[in-house]
Amino acid sequence: MKTNHPILSAAILAIVFASCSEPKAIETSESVVAEETMEAATEAESRPSPLMVKEGQIAGKAIKVQYGSPAVKGRDLWGDLVPYNVVWRTGANEASYVDLAEDMTVEGKKLEAGKYSLFTIPKETGAWTVIFNSEWDLEHGHFQYDEKNDVLRVDVTPVWEESTQESLSIDIENPGIVIRWEKLKLPITIN
Repeated sequence: MKTNHPILSAAILAIVFASCSEPKAIETSESVVAEETMEAATEAESRPSPLMVKEGQIAGKAIKVQYGSPAVKGRDLWGDLVPYNVVWRTGANEASYVDLAEDMTVEGKKLEAGKYSLFTIPKETGAWTVIFNSEWDLEHGHFQYDEKNDVLRVDVTPVWEESTQESLSIDIENPGIVIRWEKLKLPITIN
C-alpha cells in the first residue's frame, strides 16, 4: 500500500502551527461599552463624593439632575465648608447640572429646555439665591463659574429640619427639585 507522507506531514504541521498561535481578540462595540461601563463604575466607587444621577418628570416633562454627593463627615458646613454669600457649586467635584427636556418655570420664571449648571449662594438668614448657568459642563465646579453665563437667578427660602442627612441629595419631588444636606432642605418650585 502506497502512502502519501508529504501531504499528511504538511497537514499535521498546519494543525500544530495553528494550535500554537495565540487567538486574536475580536473587539465588539458591546465589549467596549461593557469595559467603559466597568471603568466608570470603578471610578464612581473610588470618588469620595459619589456621582449621582436622578431622572424623573415634573408635570409630565422629563428632567435629569447630576451631582457629586459629598458627606458631612462631622464637618461644620454652613458658613464654614460652604461659606455664606459665596457661589457654591451645589455638590462636589464637577458642577452639578439640570437637564430639562422642555421649557419649564422655576419659582415662577421661565427657563427654556436645555442643560444648566446649578449653583447656589447660601445666606446666613433669609432666602438663598439659586442660579441656572448655561455653562453646564464645568469640571471644576465654582472655580470656573462665570456670572455672565447666568440664565436664571431665583430666590428660595431654605427650611432647617431637626433630622440630619449625611450625604447631599438633589431629588426630583414636589414642588420640583429638593436639595437636602445636613439639616438643610431647599425646595425649588418647578412646573
